[in-house]
Amino acid sequence: MELKSTDHFFENKVLGHPAGLFVLFFTEMWERFSYYGMRAILVIFLTASLTGDNPGWEWTSQQALSLLGTYALFVYLTPLFGGWLADNKIGYRMAVVIGALLMTLGHAAMAIETPVSLYVGIAFLILGNGFFKPNMTSIISKMYDGKDEKKDGAYNMFYMGVNAGAFIGIMLCGWIGEKVGWSYGFGLAGIFMLLGMLQFYFAQPLFKDIGAKPKKLKVVDVPSEKKSLSIGEKLNHFTNLDYTFITIFSVSVLIFIINDPLSKIGNINLFNFTVLGLKDSLFFALLAAISFVVLLLIRIPRYVAVERDKMIAFAIFCLFTIFFWAAFEQAAGSLPLYTRDFTNRILQGNAATVFKIVDLLVTVIPLLIITYVLFRLFKKTITKIALSNIILGVSFIIVWSIIIYKLSIDFQSTETEVPITWFGILNSLFIIMFAPLFTKLWDSKHNPPASVKFFSGLALLGLGFAILAYGAKDVPVGAKTASLNMIWLVLAYLFHTLGELCLSPMGLSYLSKLVPARMVGFMFGIYYLSIAIGNKLAHYVGGDIDHITEKYGLSSFFLIFTFIPLGLGVLSLLLHPLLKKLMHGVR
Repeated sequence: MELKSTDHFFENKVLGHPAGLFVLFFTEMWERFSYYGMRAILVIFLTASLTGDNPGWEWTSQQALSLLGTYALFVYLTPLFGGWLADNKIGYRMAVVIGALLMTLGHAAMAIETPVSLYVGIAFLILGNGFFKPNMTSIISKMYDGKDEKKDGAYNMFYMGVNAGAFIGIMLCGWIGEKVGWSYGFGLAGIFMLLGMLQFYFAQPLFKDIGAKPKKLKVVDVPSEKKSLSIGEKLNHFTNLDYTFITIFSVSVLIFIINDPLSKIGNINLFNFTVLGLKDSLFFALLAAISFVVLLLIRIPRYVAVERDKMIAFAIFCLFTIFFWAAFEQAAGSLPLYTRDFTNRILQGNAATVFKIVDLLVTVIPLLIITYVLFRLFKKTITKIALSNIILGVSFIIVWSIIIYKLSIDFQSTETEVPITWFGILNSLFIIMFAPLFTKLWDSKHNPPASVKFFSGLALLGLGFAILAYGAKDVPVGAKTASLNMIWLVLAYLFHTLGELCLSPMGLSYLSKLVPARMVGFMFGIYYLSIAIGNKLAHYVGGDIDHITEKYGLSSFFLIFTFIPLGLGVLSLLLHPLLKKLMHGVR
């Protein structure tokens, strides 16, 4: 039997998969450690008081979330460029190394804690993410070429690394940042990004030619009539009108994403005017949205009927995606502020003891499992990539040392103050717990249609915010602080995570099913653009938490994120007959 081109990767297997997959697993884990660890403390640091044992910069919530929103927006846009560059110029592996190095520099700059170093650091993180993020999954795809039956398991394993990194990063960077010092939290994120990069770099022999710099291929000219036959369908070329609206959209977005943080943080307005009651930033945001919708309305009808219908369906899903992430990403912005100012995090007596035991279990058990995977990788690769394994081993020694130190400090105290960032780990914890159940459901005969999945995701998300609104119903209008029970936060994160599991994986799945192969790249950009817009919108609205709370009450703030997702979820159900028709049998 003839060997497939990637069979040699499966000669040395770890848990049924190539050892190279687990090198990627740990590389991605450290990158997510650094990303989520930094993000967990950014807003808390920026808005913390200028005085005290661990002073911050005392920014307003609007200023801090404006910066976070712009950062999050670029995080989802730069991979489009980084993916193209890796595909055509430098290769996936070099892109990963460059991206990791840039992010290491970014975290190091943020640890200095000056305004210039903060902006430089965030710029490096954005650029590094663009190189790093799209190319890890591309390496997996190439490694499993011809092994499609193994891909689902590989990606599930890989995303366990994503969640493990987020879990450990939020826990350790958050604890160090809050209890020791913000610089140490940012610095810790950079240390593990550097270790992850070195571990990946010295593991290159495992990948052979996968992800190497692309070779130049000889271009053979094909007669135009054969081109049309090979395509077999009518192409929808961009017209001058299309390019006009693309230009209006691009310029408006660029003005908005630059002017919004400049005006809020530095009080610098690129264009200081008001149109129809809309200030300049909001005006350009609205202009961008209108021009983009018009572009879709004039382009999509020009496709052949079946393609047109499927792309309309996908565009509707992208619209739902924007508003889902606009609510879900409050977890990175307004929810930490709510946790700090309105949640009772002081535990005593039996409550403190129970929390310490729970914290011990949720910290140690996942790390023991990951350490077991580490030893399995060592056994298979210690002679082939010794230096990579040594670096990886040192990384885990550091992690275990910090965790033992953290737990010893926590268990010595009679009174426990739960860190603000601790609640951020709940999302990753719940994903690890419930993802296998959702995967089993989606693979069964009970797999629901797209409209039901989107309804479930949006409704569960809205329910999580409804719980927060109910918990805050007795907080007086204008109150700056309160001592609400932590259970409201725990339940909210639970329902938000269940909603994420319903909706988040659907985007790329339906992209591959609904969009013609020749347009996957373009629509992939549209999908990531929708997530980017959702992230920016999340923190644009979330930045007004102080203003809304002062004028209407905290409960009213959460009701915004209750009614909009619930309304869109119901709309998804009402659109089921239309979506079913537009999808032409795609499930």
